[in-house]
Amino acid sequence: MIYTVANQKGGVGKTTSTINLGAFLAHYGKNVLLVDIDPQSNATSSLGIDKLTVTGGTYQALLGESNIREYILHNPKLKLSILPASPDLAGAEVELVNEVGRENLLKRKLLPLAKDCDCILIDCPPSLGVLTVRGWVAGGNGVRIP
Repeated sequence: MIYTVANQKGGVGKTTSTINLGAFLAHYGKNVLLVDIDPQSNATSSLGIDKLTVTGGTYQALLGESNIREYILHNPKLKLSILPASPDLAGAEVELVNEVGRENLLKRKLLPLAKDCDCILIDCPPSLGVLTVRGWVAGGNGVRIP
């Protein structure tokens, strides 16, 4: 299953809830992949990854530059994996504006991974922009944080 956590307001606990839910599921033996599609990269940073050193992740996945699997990192302490984000992701909205079927791009990239994961959790940016729409389309499900 692919779930999207989104809210247009920042500071409401989207990233914290996504990471805690992922860690909980992983603790109980589920194979969990976190997907950080927020250019602020807080989910990435929260797992101990320096967002300024990320050389591949959701930005490259959205641009279709290579195999998405090669950018997945594993956090052994929490027993979960993450497709990290970097500040470069902010440029993806502009770069993909003319892409045909752009709203389905993330979904097309994640569906092959879904067969290997019990749960994919997408952490969205605090806006209703293009990246969040891609997250919603990819998930088709949502967790609303009031």
